[in-house]
Amino acid sequence: MTKTNGFLVCGMALLLLAQLAASARAQTGTWRNAMLQRRQQNMTLPADIQIVRDVRYGDDPQQRFDVYLPPHAAHAPVIFMVHGGAWAFGDKTARGVVQNKVSRWVSQGFIFISIDYRMLPQASPRVQAEDVALALAYAQQHAAQWGGDSDAFVVMGHSAGAHLVALISTDTSIGKRQGVAPWLGTISLDSAALNVVAIMQARHLPLYDRAFGNQSDDWASVSPLQQMRGSIVPFLAVCSTQRKDSCPQAQSFVTKAVALGTHASVLGEDLTHEQINETLGLDSDYTRQVESFMRSLSPSIAQRLSGS
Repeated sequence: MTKTNGFLVCGMALLLLAQLAASARAQTGTWRNAMLQRRQQNMTLPADIQIVRDVRYGDDPQQRFDVYLPPHAAHAPVIFMVHGGAWAFGDKTARGVVQNKVSRWVSQGFIFISIDYRMLPQASPRVQAEDVALALAYAQQHAAQWGGDSDAFVVMGHSAGAHLVALISTDTSIGKRQGVAPWLGTISLDSAALNVVAIMQARHLPLYDRAFGNQSDDWASVSPLQQMRGSIVPFLAVCSTQRKDSCPQAQSFVTKAVALGTHASVLGEDLTHEQINETLGLDSDYTRQVESFMRSLSPSIAQRLSGS
């Protein structure tokens, strides 16, 4: 083969690879749009709720969030939601993340923000916490343009997302680097890992190895319990009594938080890990107890929830 023919073949091969890559990206986008449409079809939200989709808080395609707005929002408190998924999957549009929370609280004048963030293997849990903090800072800085109150944020997360919001609550350096302002309180919905060190030292699921690796020196740096060195924002640790390690881990975390001067409590619920997330917002004693914690955070939130 001559040098010219060789260059021609290489060029054609590169062109073919580029076309395949473009096709794959297009198919991925088409698949994502189809999944989004399916989720939207499976959700029934109040007709007067406005949704601002895919607000960019960073350059990566996963650094996006959705904003759910009540009619004529003005100085509205904001619920900032971080989905779970073993640090490797999950989506801000999932029905269990959005449906009941938006239906209950946006209808009462709250703004609800649901975020995506980078996942394993692209981003470690530590980097994911940085994404959460970056999204929170961006949402605080732009809350007024949606009619929100930048000083009235409640941060909430489920499973791996609960670990991430607990981590930014206890390791305040993460938020400071991203420009996060103080928020009112944190609600952890059945965290997957409040004490990473204890989890990794005992028998555990393989998903924790994928998330936290085998270097014991790194475990404490991403463990909310070990990173708590002083008083933190008010904290509610919801836990499933159906998981043997969930409530004991939550209780240890809250005991330390209270000893350090934090208003913190445990709410044990006889619900599965998934139900802790999915059923929050339904008219139930569980939802009302979460709202009791929210009322304690500020008079403006208490006023919005006065009819609950």
